[in-house]
Parts: sequence; C-alpha cells; structure tokens
Amino acid sequence: MGLVHSARVVAELAMVTAPSAVELARGRLDRRTIDARVRRFAARVIDILAIDLRITGGAAVSPRETYVYMSNHQSLLDIPVLYAALPSPTVRMLAKAELFRIPIWGAALRAAEFVEVDRRDPMRARVALARAAALVRDGVSIWIAPEGTRSRDGRVGPLKKGGFHVALATGAAIVPVAIRGTIDILPRGAGAAVPGRRVDVHIGDPIPVAGRTIADLRDQVAGFLATHVERAS
Repeated sequence: MGLVHSARVVAELAMVTAPSAVELARGRLDRRTIDARVRRFAARVIDILAIDLRITGGAAVSPRETYVYMSNHQSLLDIPVLYAALPSPTVRMLAKAELFRIPIWGAALRAAEFVEVDRRDPMRARVALARAAALVRDGVSIWIAPEGTRSRDGRVGPLKKGGFHVALATGAAIVPVAIRGTIDILPRGAGAAVPGRRVDVHIGDPIPVAGRTIADLRDQVAGFLATHVERAS
C-alpha cells in the first residue's frame, strides 16, 4: 500500500509541475498561482497519506507580516506539511541543489522563486542566502531547515548560521516551527510512505532579531526545537 500512496503523491507533484512549466514558457507564472498550487498540493498529500495533522501555536504570527521560518527537518514530507500548516500566504523554501537538476522540475522550481542551495560551494551558498534575503525584502516569507539535512533518528542536529544571517540582514522575525511524526511516514532513505500516521506541528511566537547575535538567536531556536521535538517525543 505504501508504494501505491507514494505513486499517487508523485502524480500530484507532476500535476503541479506540468502546468507551471507550460506557464513558465509562456511567461505567465506569478506568485498567486504558485501559492494556490502548492497549498492545493499540500492538501492532497495530507489526504492521500491520511495524515492526522495536528497544528498548535501560531496565534502571534500575522499573515500580513514577512518571516523567516525555521524548523527541524525529519522527512521530505516536511515540505507539504509546512505548506498545509504555516499561516503566511506566500512562502518559498530553500531546497538542496539536487532537486534543481531534475529536468522540467528544476526549471519550474526556479521560476516559482524557490531558492537553490549548494552547501558544498561556499560562494553559491552565499548567493542563495542573498537571494533569500531579497525575497524577504520583497514580502515573501521563507522557510529554511537550519540543520541542513534530514534527521536519521528524529533528533535535532546542530543548527547552521545561514538562515540567521538572512533574518539579521532583513530584520525579519524568526518563527521557529517544530515538526514531529513525518519521519514515521517517510524516513530518510525510504522507498515508500507509510499512510495513516499522526504529525504534530507546533508554531512558535515570532522572535525579533534587532540587537541580537547569531549565537543568541541560534540558542533560542535550538532550545525551542529541543523542547517541542525531542522532549515531547
């Protein structure tokens, strides 16, 4: 059953990518269209995999403000789960460079303003962070997984500095987000998803960055994630 569910998710992904690629060729791709498509894709993934999604917190997060969202990273499913959970109407994500090398899909990602990150190349990584900062200044909230990779056991790894540089450079508040349960559906290296599991997403209050240091902010976000991911497990 897991393979069948996974195939249906891939089919939904193709239904998002194909029209976006066509509109890209015609020069008609816009943010509202992308916003609607990714939200619809997220809802379909939740439905196909029968995910029991529980969202808590977020009362202090305004849909009219622009934020830098930071979450732990348990699974590829974190992306649709976050699109289903986050209150900001427009969110773009920093994604690994390998995804952008996929024919058609990579071009659609770039056109949709997702940010390609190659952490093996420091110069390209800095360009990616500058691109993310430009999006924030243009009113687009961004999501970044500061661990830099998916967890193998659900525990939160050390947080990298890049996202904190973006927040400090733009003045955008950081919203920490804790995800629990996606690793039970599609862990790193798995070939098929396991449907019918619960996923918890806890959205923290925005953290102002003015006058703060990267070390201070990193400690606060790491503490939030440790509290709501590991200690709650």
